[in-house]
Amino acid sequence: MNKNELIGAVAEASGLSRSDATKAVESVFDTITATLSKGGEVRLVGFGTFSVARRKASTGRNPRTGAPMPIAASTQPKFKAGKVLKDSVN
Repeated sequence: MNKNELIGAVAEASGLSRSDATKAVESVFDTITATLSKGGEVRLVGFGTFSVARRKASTGRNPRTGAPMPIAASTQPKFKAGKVLKDSVN
């Protein structure tokens, strides 16, 4: 399912117009993105938790030459599925 299919499914399930469903889905994505960019987390009980993982700087190896190369510290978005979501998939 892609974003347009998700918007269509939300519109059909909720009875909203497609433009209203688009605004709703975009608002959810924007809110999650804004919260994570501030370093926060979003907990959706039964669905899962969006959070930010911080990775330390490290030294890796260039696969072609084998030469060591620095890997900068970074922050990555992370998602952990909740119990209800895991159970519904299994």
